[in-house]
Amino acid sequence: MSMYCFQCQETMNNAGCTSVGVCGKTSDVANLQDLLIFVLKGIAVYGQRAIEYGKSSEEASLFIAHSLFATITNVNFDTNYFVKKVQEALVIRDQVKQEAINAGALLHDHRLPEAALWKSDRMDEMLQKAGQIGVLSTKDEDIRSLREVIVYGVKGIAAYTEHAYVLGYTDPDVLQFFMKSLQATTDDHISVDDLVALTLETGTVAVKAMALLDTANTTLYGDPRPTTVNLGVRNRPGILISGHDLRDLEDLLEQTRGVPIDVYTHGEMLPAHGYPEFQKYDNLVGNYGGAWHEQQCDFERFHGPIILTTNCLMPPKDTYRDRLYTTGAVGFPDIPHIADRRQGSRKDFTMIIEHALHCDAPELLETGVVQAGFAHMAVLSIADQVIEAVKSGAIRKFVVMAGCDGRQKSRQYFTDVAQTLPDDVVILTAGCAKYRYNKLELGHIGGIPRVLDAGQCNDSYSLVVIAQALVQAFGLHDINELPLAFDLGWYEQKAVAVLLALLSLGVKGIRLGPTLPAFVSSNVLKVLVENFSIKPTTTADADVEAILAV
Repeated sequence: MSMYCFQCQETMNNAGCTSVGVCGKTSDVANLQDLLIFVLKGIAVYGQRAIEYGKSSEEASLFIAHSLFATITNVNFDTNYFVKKVQEALVIRDQVKQEAINAGALLHDHRLPEAALWKSDRMDEMLQKAGQIGVLSTKDEDIRSLREVIVYGVKGIAAYTEHAYVLGYTDPDVLQFFMKSLQATTDDHISVDDLVALTLETGTVAVKAMALLDTANTTLYGDPRPTTVNLGVRNRPGILISGHDLRDLEDLLEQTRGVPIDVYTHGEMLPAHGYPEFQKYDNLVGNYGGAWHEQQCDFERFHGPIILTTNCLMPPKDTYRDRLYTTGAVGFPDIPHIADRRQGSRKDFTMIIEHALHCDAPELLETGVVQAGFAHMAVLSIADQVIEAVKSGAIRKFVVMAGCDGRQKSRQYFTDVAQTLPDDVVILTAGCAKYRYNKLELGHIGGIPRVLDAGQCNDSYSLVVIAQALVQAFGLHDINELPLAFDLGWYEQKAVAVLLALLSLGVKGIRLGPTLPAFVSSNVLKVLVENFSIKPTTTADADVEAILAV
């Protein structure tokens, strides 16, 4: 096989992509991503030794975070980008090695894993090495499974870390965990039990990372509030911004003030409309289109330029390729890339703004509105109303139906569940999974919308805060005592981080779909089932019946 990747839910035959990714990445990109992760693990070997001697490197940890983010599904498809990243990683590895030595660590090459020693700046040698150190190089299936679960969870943590850092926030515990976790995946002597423990610790750190990002977002942009978002279009040129990066949206809105251009959100940028700081911009006019996998149709009909700030990018069609721009960790061959902002200044979107001025207005996709802004502060502000509705029986159950959307027809399941749930059940959501049901007319319960959208997948922390507040309000001892069920959709690695976060908090009985992860071995799955009662989704009717029976 020319590659092996099974990190996303849509991996070929729910086993692994072996020639080209279902996402569209080439085998060279997939293999260079493997090699980059391999060298990042080498950095972590030295970084963890330095930490043991009282020396840590924030710069190296942030480099690891940014690099891991670029390897998440549907972020970067550019071979040259990963060649340069591997070269940068080798330089940083040497720097961290020297820092460890300066701190007093004794290093012996024969005791170090190969990830800490290999080096080359030649493309052919990189690809040759990549073929030797990929996922399948770990022969023991259970060790391989646990290692990959940890790596994918850490990729999710990396995304949250990158977003928070862009807004000026870091957490030293989270940064140091990059070293600890990646170093552990190079240790051939670590036990299965220790890897299981590290997997749960990954979830604990994911909670910290999500809390940090929540603090960053709400400090800079205010606590989201219930907001009605327009789905129609106006009759003048527009710029479409997709992804998750709120700082990029802020920079774009500032630079288009007073310019005859409208700004529309797409995909996971929809929740930005709920933040008070963004509501002051009259050039932010609505949301266009749906979830990430609908972009090839949505982008084609938008007519103006599109900026991808983070995942999820799909290989562009020729009909809009000349209107597509990337920035941050996102990349695609021959697509213009907007450079990172210089310290103290805004990212320069002049190229995109000038492009937009010569474009037609967007084509109308739909009309109406959708609700956003039900993050934890908004829900907790009506906590008394929610609690009374539960006590009176007006609300029978809460179902957390959050996570990722995707292309597979089996994801109709989540729409069917939303429509099958009775009128006394409230859906709590975050992430692009909401696009399966957030435009349905599901009504209210005593003025409380039956779909409470906490925001992006990055905002899944809000659901944790809401659940913990309800535990306290009802005088319970355990989150599993709540009238609350988890029915989650997953696609990429941030969803893995969210799942591990929930497990670290002791949540049991999670339904996961539309398929269980290919990277979870049967023995590891057995551990998850025995300890946390994780189960696959089945049919909407059967799962709704089971949810209501508990």
